[in-house]
Amino acid sequence: MKIQSVGICLKENQPQAEGTVTKLAGWLRERSILPLADGQCAGWAGLEPCSREELAQGADLIVALGGDGTMLSVARAAGVRSVPILGVNLGRLGFLAEVSLDEVIPALEKAVAGDLEVVSRMRLDVRVHRGGQEVGAFLALNDAVITSAQISRMIDVDAYADGARVTTYHADGLIVATPTGSTAYSLSAGGPLLAPDLAAIVLTPICPHSLTQRPLVLPESAEVEVVPHAPGKRASLTIDGQVGLEVLEEGDRIVIRRSDHPVEIVASPFLDRYEILHAKLRWGER
Repeated sequence: MKIQSVGICLKENQPQAEGTVTKLAGWLRERSILPLADGQCAGWAGLEPCSREELAQGADLIVALGGDGTMLSVARAAGVRSVPILGVNLGRLGFLAEVSLDEVIPALEKAVAGDLEVVSRMRLDVRVHRGGQEVGAFLALNDAVITSAQISRMIDVDAYADGARVTTYHADGLIVATPTGSTAYSLSAGGPLLAPDLAAIVLTPICPHSLTQRPLVLPESAEVEVVPHAPGKRASLTIDGQVGLEVLEEGDRIVIRRSDHPVEIVASPFLDRYEILHAKLRWGER
């Protein structure tokens, strides 16, 4: 694919990125590639700011400067459009944002030459049903998290897979994660690490009130249904830690399945997936 336009997205309040943004916009112009930008970085690049939704619809490639949160936001803005996203890490971990600041231009040189690997990351289609009506629909790149809407209260969560009852989790909540999300909240809650191209869905209870309730890996084809029962009949749903429904009512059903619309992520041309895990998780250090 020939790259004719590149969108530049930046996490808020990152003044240290001004030089990179300016250099990046100049580099694109020198090659007759149209730069587009959102928010603060548009001013640095001498451009009219675009929303992330506009960037996702108009660009052939998006450079997301920030961290995994920025990548998740850009992926949500892209909706169902398949646009490759190159994540540049300005934070600490950055499992999705695989490229460092000093690697941006070399990575773009490879992209323009058609020498970058783009991988499809599975997303979840998450729908909330209430009284026979659909009251919420979301796409999750990392996870869908069901917790109590009240502080420090456990909930009961009935979980089903393809119509069969899995169990009732009595816990702080339940994480339904993609392989990409296995390095996020699910990992912190004791879930397994999955290779990002593995076709699977992970159920990870959050601090379950039973040592026998462990994370469960289901096939990608599974349709997961979750029914929460919370104190005061109040639970909440959070998608990728950013959006969702603040209040789930008693009787609400959350149906989760693999989405037909994955996210296209540009893989680091400098590190493979295991080298990234070594760097982020400090494997092998004593």
